[in-house]
Amino acid sequence: MSQPPNSAFSIPSMVQLGLKPLPLAPLAFAVDRVVQAIAKRHPGIFPRLGAHADKRFLIEPTDLPFVFLLEPRADHPSVDVLRSREEAPEPDARIAGPLSVLIGLIHGAYDGDAVFFSRDLLVEGDMEAVLALRNALDAVEIDLLAETAAALGPLGNIFERFGRLAAPRIEQITGLPLTRNQGGGL
Repeated sequence: MSQPPNSAFSIPSMVQLGLKPLPLAPLAFAVDRVVQAIAKRHPGIFPRLGAHADKRFLIEPTDLPFVFLLEPRADHPSVDVLRSREEAPEPDARIAGPLSVLIGLIHGAYDGDAVFFSRDLLVEGDMEAVLALRNALDAVEIDLLAETAAALGPLGNIFERFGRLAAPRIEQITGLPLTRNQGGGL
């Protein structure tokens, strides 16, 4: 694990503006499919959350024009995609930072303490719940490329093969850690 470069990659403002008018329904559908794939492939995540599985986590990529409201309930985990945090019901915890940092934390590329103390990550609310979420994600070693491929069903193998070939170059250009680091790299 490492810390992101001195200034974590942020989505360029022109891209942010281009994303703003897009409908959220396709993104919400895709995110929901990936979350359901994670739940199916990693059922051990829920016992690790313990009493915090019923909490609401507002995940706020500071460089995107939308936020995610995660409710990791064991019976039916869900993620709602909303235009802003003001649209969300009161969360138990809020986690905010550039998309590159948030993805890097999921993939284990960055040290959570380092990005928190460097102020690349803001955490508010129930710190115990956030630590439980962090530990649960670390324990199951999520790879978003593999989880997305699993959500695509039969097309997933093609998607994952292409994604594994393209990811190193895209990561180099954008700074986004697109896959779980399997040694070397970030």
